[in-house]
Amino acid sequence: MKDRISKTNAMRILDSAKVKYVVHEYPHEDTAVPGDEVARLVGADPDRVFKTLVTRGSSGEIFVFIVPVREELDLKKAAKYSGEKAISMVRVSELLNLTGYIRGGCTAIGMKKDYPVFLEETASLFESIFVSGGKIGLQIELDPEDLLRTASGRYADLITD
Repeated sequence: MKDRISKTNAMRILDSAKVKYVVHEYPHEDTAVPGDEVARLVGADPDRVFKTLVTRGSSGEIFVFIVPVREELDLKKAAKYSGEKAISMVRVSELLNLTGYIRGGCTAIGMKKDYPVFLEETASLFESIFVSGGKIGLQIELDPEDLLRTASGRYADLITD
């Protein structure tokens, strides 16, 4: 299937790193699709579908957090892991300039800069997880360890209790 789809930057990076992945396309209207709906459209358990959130620490540094679509990022935990006093979400209008991706198509693989990346530790419970493939309508299924290696990330306890 991935040979029929025009490659995104994220897919080219995964290919060059020799990471195995499966591409899942889903219908969309060029706008972000809610995570639960993405899971339904690709036929995946929502616990295995993850969203990529871009934040700014009180120091001004950018951090990337990847959490299940049904969960909320715990900003206090995120601040602790990032070594910041506080963390807040970046404005949607800043996303493209900071990452090279738009809302609904943002992935930790191949951002404009190498930001610190944290993946919710529950991802380790699965052989594969789904993350954005770098554009709306495209999910990449891959081993969470491959995601961490490719994005230079690490596991963390990130979701609200």
